[in-house]
Amino acid sequence: MLRQIGIDEKLGDYIPLDLVFTNENGEQVTLEQYFAEGRPVLLNLIYFRCPSICSLILNGVADGLRDLRWTPGNQFTVLTVSIDHNEDFELASQNREAYLRMLNRPGAENGWHFLTGTEDQIKALSDAVGFNFKWSEEAQEFLHGSAIMFLSPNGRVTRYLYGVQFSELNIRNALFDAADGRVGSTIERIMLYCFTFDEKTGAYTPYALGIMKVGGIAILFILGITIGLFWLRDRKKAHSDFGLDD
Repeated sequence: MLRQIGIDEKLGDYIPLDLVFTNENGEQVTLEQYFAEGRPVLLNLIYFRCPSICSLILNGVADGLRDLRWTPGNQFTVLTVSIDHNEDFELASQNREAYLRMLNRPGAENGWHFLTGTEDQIKALSDAVGFNFKWSEEAQEFLHGSAIMFLSPNGRVTRYLYGVQFSELNIRNALFDAADGRVGSTIERIMLYCFTFDEKTGAYTPYALGIMKVGGIAILFILGITIGLFWLRDRKKAHSDFGLDD
């Protein structure tokens, strides 16, 4: 049973972007539409009537996003997809409204989408990211693991984060990696370069070599400014000595 509901990481694989789902407005959409803007995507597979872990996962995502300076719809996209083919877009819409209120971020409605789909479409997507789940007659619920996935702008699986709590740092770094370093301000990109993903802990940790490189660049920058100031002072003094002041 554990093997049937575990997560098989498919890092480097691509999801089929031609899969068709129903969005929170009842419209038929392809996954490709959410990748058209060239933004990285945070994907989480849950189901809305889940009596246990799914709400914890969604709460964890909302908490992490609330601490994040970036906004869904600007720097990245969030896709929440139901694994229960019996759930409809009205239920998806209700949950979307609830979590957008929880996030309380203007503009996030443009980038956090809740989707439902047919059994075949759901299976194709879950297989593509290695997310295994199984219906339990005894428990009367879907059994599944707890993880969120990150996808590049062309649909390549780049990172998995496990658990029900997702720190702002881990989400930001995972999105940074998924976008191949093309999100965030220049300062943010420099700082995020100092972290690397630790497979043992499943989290981002300081990257010594990256810190040394950034530190070296900072030292050179400061040294350049210092030399420049000395040069300007000496030039001004030389002008003064020869009576060349403007």
